[in-house]
Amino acid sequence: MNAVRAFCIASALFLHALGAHAAGVSLPAHERVELENGTVLLLSEKHDVPLVGLEAIVRGGAVSDPDGLDGMAGLLSELMQHGAGKRDAAAFAEAVAAVGGELSASAGLEGIYVSADFMSRDAELMIELVADLLRRPTLAPDEFTKLRNRSINLVKAAKGADPGELLPAYGNGFLFGKHPYGNPVGGGESTLADITHEKLQQYYEEQVGGDRLIISVVGNFNTVAMKARLAKAFGDWRPATMPLPALTAAGRQTGRRVLLIDKPGATQSYFWIGNIGVAANYPRRADLDLANTVFGGRFTSMLNTEMRVKAGLTYGARSIVRRPSQPGAVVISSSAETGTTVEAIDMALKVLARLRDSGINEDTLESARNYIMGQFPPRLETAPQLAAQFAMLEQYGLDVAYINDYAAALSAATTDSIAAAINEVYPSPENLSFIVIGDAALIREDISQYGPISEMSIDEPRFR
Repeated sequence: MNAVRAFCIASALFLHALGAHAAGVSLPAHERVELENGTVLLLSEKHDVPLVGLEAIVRGGAVSDPDGLDGMAGLLSELMQHGAGKRDAAAFAEAVAAVGGELSASAGLEGIYVSADFMSRDAELMIELVADLLRRPTLAPDEFTKLRNRSINLVKAAKGADPGELLPAYGNGFLFGKHPYGNPVGGGESTLADITHEKLQQYYEEQVGGDRLIISVVGNFNTVAMKARLAKAFGDWRPATMPLPALTAAGRQTGRRVLLIDKPGATQSYFWIGNIGVAANYPRRADLDLANTVFGGRFTSMLNTEMRVKAGLTYGARSIVRRPSQPGAVVISSSAETGTTVEAIDMALKVLARLRDSGINEDTLESARNYIMGQFPPRLETAPQLAAQFAMLEQYGLDVAYINDYAAALSAATTDSIAAAINEVYPSPENLSFIVIGDAALIREDISQYGPISEMSIDEPRFR
């Protein structure tokens, strides 16, 4: 079965590559249907290989976590996979594996995501399993306890072994404060410990339902028949009993401030520097992607070249631009040996200032354009990838032009249009939040130059 799947996927990639080369990159036609209960279906036939990909999104995610219970959506998404319908955890996993399928659930900032990839002959089983997972999860108390304890232990392990993994949790908590975008998707030790089985069941009733659901299906099927199957499986699902949280844009930070997370004995400092940027519907998307590729989005980026290749201060430096439905964070992230913490941060700030002051030149623009165009088509090749794209567009209220016009927007970008995006999105070095994990006794005085310091121990069971 795995050999058959591998052959089908390889064939799909080859055929799509030929089509993309000949006709440009664009999404295939699809049909949108809204059921009476608010569930949205997105259907697109793709008959080149006998596969069906499905992406389901339950809108909500970490932004809907109750106060003080960060990690609720993440824990629920894990538990939903451990038994649903008439199948316990083992039987559910076996049902997927027996036909060579793939099925997973995860939580993000603004949704719970279910991804499935099955042979087309097993499409009915796929729908049955997804419907059971979403509508009839067992939520077994013993599985809940195991998963909650495992999640807590993973946070503790990261603090001990690789605290850099936790920078986004500390960083977003500090940057966004009480705004829902400050909620750590994975939760913290104390917030996870406060989640009880009863609270999780209540959260499921309040925040998961048919009115929140988007189901995107792409592959080898008949649209009329697939529409009927999905309507039967999800059309009578009850709504969530609580409304979605109303999200507003968080205000950008002015001035500087520092959060120092003390890890005594640390030989490295990990830092995350940023401010609030733009949302998914930012109109200069292509210009911003080009700028970020040059600044910190690839190995040959400005940050990595200066900080790693030339100065040898770090194993890697990158820039990240998060674009959810409301403006997300724009960030520089890296690490350095404790004794060179300030040198590394100063260099990152100098590179940021150079990006804002000088932009990028024509040769660098062309290199970045070619790099992105090489990366973009492979993300639109398989049925699961296309299903995920359609679902994402629906979730954020974006038109298919977001994908179909992207290559043209990349081609039309100029050094001037990119400079405009840089000045709109990247913060000035004077307006930044600095989040640093390291040995406070050794770096506290030095990093105080970046702004007033708030301090917490890495042993504290929370991120903000």
